[in-house]
Amino acid sequence: MIESLLLTTVRVSTFDNTRLLTRASGFFFARGEHLFFVTSRHVLTDKPSKHFPNRIEIELHTDAENLTCATALSIDLYHEGKSLWRQGKDSGGEIDVAVIEINRNDLPESVVIQCFTPAHLQSVFQEIEVGSFLLVVGFPLGFHDTLHHLPVVRQAVIASSFGLRFQGQGYFLTDARTHRGSSGAPVVLRSANRDQNLPWKLLGVHSARIDMGGRDVDVDESLGLNCTWYADILMTLTAN
Repeated sequence: MIESLLLTTVRVSTFDNTRLLTRASGFFFARGEHLFFVTSRHVLTDKPSKHFPNRIEIELHTDAENLTCATALSIDLYHEGKSLWRQGKDSGGEIDVAVIEINRNDLPESVVIQCFTPAHLQSVFQEIEVGSFLLVVGFPLGFHDTLHHLPVVRQAVIASSFGLRFQGQGYFLTDARTHRGSSGAPVVLRSANRDQNLPWKLLGVHSARIDMGGRDVDVDESLGLNCTWYADILMTLTAN
C-alpha cells in the first residue's frame, strides 16, 4: 500500500504555450465541493526573474493498482487576460502562496489523489514547539520516482517560534536541505490521530531557501534555513 501522503503532492511544469519553463511542486486542498491546487505564487508568476508562464501541467495517477499509469492535466493560468489563480496579502506584504481551482469534471474518472482539507490545518499554534520534526514532500531539482510518478520527502525541523511570524512576515523557518523544484511543497507534521486516512497536519507551504547577503561563499556554508508560509492562508484563498 502506498502512503496516502505521497498522493497529495504532484510535480508541476510551467509553460509558455508549448515551451517548458520550470518545474516545481504543489498539492491538493479540498474545501467542501471545491478542489484547489496549491503551489508557491512565484511558480505562477515572478517579476524579478521575468517568469510569466501562461499554463501549467500537473501529473495525475490514473490507476490505484498500478502507479506507473499517469497522465498530464493542463491548466490555463489566464482567461481573457485575467489571472485565474488566487494570491493574498497580509499586514506584512505579499504571501508567496497561490491556489487555482480545478474543475473536478476535468479530472480523469479514475484519478488517484489525496487532498488536505481544513481539518488538516493547525488551529492552535502554541501546540507546535520549536524543533518539532517535519517532512517536506516534493520534487527537489525535479528528482522523484519517475516510474511511479511519486515525490520524495526531506526531513526538517521548525527553526523559529511557530507562534510568532518571523520578522513580522507570514512565514516560519525550517531547517532542512532543500533545492529548486521544492517550491510549493507541503510541509507537514505527523498527527497523533493515526485513524485518519491522511494522518498529517498541514503546517505550511515551502517557498525558498534563506541566505545571508554578506556570506563569504568560500568560507561560510549556506545557512540551510528555509521560509515556509503558514498554511492557514488557504482558508482565505479558498473562501467563496
